[in-house]
Amino acid sequence: MITTEYLPLACEELAELRWHLGLGHKPEVLRIVPEFPLGYIDDDGELVIEDRPQPLLGGHGEPWKIDGALVSILLRRERTRGGAWGLTSRQEIHPDQFDITGELLCWLAAKAGMGHRKLDGSILLGYTRFYEEHRLVPLVVRNGVVIWP
Repeated sequence: MITTEYLPLACEELAELRWHLGLGHKPEVLRIVPEFPLGYIDDDGELVIEDRPQPLLGGHGEPWKIDGALVSILLRRERTRGGAWGLTSRQEIHPDQFDITGELLCWLAAKAGMGHRKLDGSILLGYTRFYEEHRLVPLVVRNGVVIWP
């Protein structure tokens, strides 16, 4: 689960973030996560890599493995100055998707408000856990890298 407050966003950033959260249409040009490589073996036994963009935090409704619901919400924070945004997302992310989802999370960390920045330079975005676990682990970005459990 990601729960954080973000600095003001440019219109293009906001549109792409809304798409990643399953809240809007896909922009023509993707800048936050520009490529979505998917590899498979074709009928001739050759490796084919295609670009298949998909929202990374766009699940809504019933999850496959966890209890509760998949949801993402993005709100303009009216009580903060400067047009900050609040984001909460509860998703199932398969370990095969950690790298590409990490690109989005690193971008989010760079936009996070000061309240999420720790003394060691790391940025707390929220919490994560494997579905078999009950213990939450901090979801942290440090030096531009997501520290996955």
